[in-house]
Amino acid sequence: MTATSDREVAPVHGSLAVYPGTFDPFTSGHRDLVARARAMFDQVIVLLAVNADKRPTAEATTRAARVRDAIPAAWGNVEVDTWTGLTAAYCLRRGATVIVRGLRTVADLDHEHQLAAMNERLGVQTVWLPSRPELAATSSTVARAYRSAVEDV
Repeated sequence: MTATSDREVAPVHGSLAVYPGTFDPFTSGHRDLVARARAMFDQVIVLLAVNADKRPTAEATTRAARVRDAIPAAWGNVEVDTWTGLTAAYCLRRGATVIVRGLRTVADLDHEHQLAAMNERLGVQTVWLPSRPELAATSSTVARAYRSAVEDV
């Protein structure tokens, strides 16, 4: 990433980053991280992780379609894909050099540090982006609980 002015950032030429998650649902915080990552990297893949240990509220194809719908058409350097398995393996297959992860709170850091260390051993670096303060309180878990409460009313 190179600075082109006091406030503007130009992406690293030829860079490909992967932003993984279950995105159940895809929140405004997720969208904000994609917006910021796309300014830093030439291309960003929003990778919908299929994780058997989690019980999503919708199938992967449905969640991927929802993510695609939330990404503005003008964001031509962003694509959405799905993957079952290690994110680092996907990155190596696609030639991505960076995994982008969001940090909402300090409590996220320990878990994210362990993931980053494992991914680095597998040959992929991790970049952490802190959530904007106004978006940090909203997690997918909170969004699902809210949606469920609204549906019950």
